[in-house]
Amino acid sequence: MNPVVPRVGIGTDIHAFAAAGSGRELWLAGLLWEGEVGLEGHSDADVVAHAACNALFSAAGLGDLGQHFGTGRPEWAGASGVTLLTEACRIVREAGFEIGNVAVQVVGTRPKVGRRRAEAEARMSEVVGAPVSISGATTDGLGFPGREEGVLGIATALVYPR
Repeated sequence: MNPVVPRVGIGTDIHAFAAAGSGRELWLAGLLWEGEVGLEGHSDADVVAHAACNALFSAAGLGDLGQHFGTGRPEWAGASGVTLLTEACRIVREAGFEIGNVAVQVVGTRPKVGRRRAEAEARMSEVVGAPVSISGATTDGLGFPGREEGVLGIATALVYPR
């Protein structure tokens, strides 16, 4: 096996919208989305950060989000996606990898990620220490995201051995 061959991982994360009036804030890509209903979850339910964590763990062969930060780990309850992603990057680097880049697609009808794409990419790139690109897509009314029941994040990550 060639030790300098890059490795690619895929990660997903999905969360349902909280009930209106629940007080849950919407956090995506480490940003607070004022005026939007938040997502339910063990932590802040930031599907961008969580999908990125899963993709990084997948690429490095280090398991998944649940293994490292799952609901059975009370110390991570209420943690921000930025905190989880920072720790995921530390774990990946500690395992002997560098991070090449991460790409995340947000699937849902709201919020419209395009209006804050540059800000979201800058925030996530700062956290990861490598380029992060973010795109948005809808499902034309189909499925869980199309019915406005929640938001899905799909990510890919490229890592390479040091």
